[in-house]
Amino acid sequence: MRQLLLKRLLQLIAVSWGVGTLTFILMRSLPGDMAYRIAASRYGMDAVDSRAADIVREELGLDQGALSAYWQWFTDLLSWNLGNSLVSGAPVSESLWHMLGHSLLLAGAGMAIALIIAIPLGLASAYWGGWLDRILLTVSTVMRAVPVFVIGLLAVIVFALEWNLFPVAGFGTPAHLVLPALTLALSLAAISNRVIHTEAKRVFGSSFYEFARMKGLSPWQAFKHHGIRNIAVPVVAFLGIQLITVVEGVVMIESLFSWPGIGHGLAHAIFARDIPLIQGAALMMGVMFVVLNTLVDIACHYLDPRGGRIA
Repeated sequence: MRQLLLKRLLQLIAVSWGVGTLTFILMRSLPGDMAYRIAASRYGMDAVDSRAADIVREELGLDQGALSAYWQWFTDLLSWNLGNSLVSGAPVSESLWHMLGHSLLLAGAGMAIALIIAIPLGLASAYWGGWLDRILLTVSTVMRAVPVFVIGLLAVIVFALEWNLFPVAGFGTPAHLVLPALTLALSLAAISNRVIHTEAKRVFGSSFYEFARMKGLSPWQAFKHHGIRNIAVPVVAFLGIQLITVVEGVVMIESLFSWPGIGHGLAHAIFARDIPLIQGAALMMGVMFVVLNTLVDIACHYLDPRGGRIA
């Protein structure tokens, strides 16, 4: 366990530096006048001219060399200072903490709904098989092939515009969370129910499970004592891999539903060329990915019925 935590700590440092550096290079490589775009975000596109852009350039020091700007960012990062937004002037860390809560709420709700959908469907298709398994396989394949923003648009058309059950977009009430979370959940459940199906079918056909049934245990007793933990370990491990889909989906879903999370803020920051906020948001996502994968590894360690240790 100690080796795992040390490995993850080193990975966290490498990810922080790599994500920040790559983001810096990509933003500096974009065409166009960065000062003009920032001035347009501050004052409006109609009120911006070359003089306003020059004032912004001088104020923010955008005329300094790339190496000087990178070194300043790196030294600020070592002191946990993410700087201030070039558009609003607010500290990036405060903006990110505000957006992080909304993103975690959306991601947590989406993953919870996905598990509520995937677990019974995956277990049922593994236990009964036949036409149920074929139908779920077809539906899962189609759902996975459809981009997450298309699922979101269909959800808006059906549940918001046609049936008028939930708000189209925004934030403020629990009803605003339903469509974004459901969109993310459907995209996640399309894969996770098949993983649960595969692992459950493997366990149900294993010799130790058949021996448990031969001892006289009921189907529920055999599943409770010999099935749940053996199925849970690979499923929880897969959730760590699926975090990539969560991060990808959150960025698009937040933009689609105007959800005030990190993905929505990142999209606006890219359009406005707000480099500190872009670097901070990308850095936050990278850190979250490493931390959540560490928690998944720890959970697998304690769920493993063999009591094995993590190398």
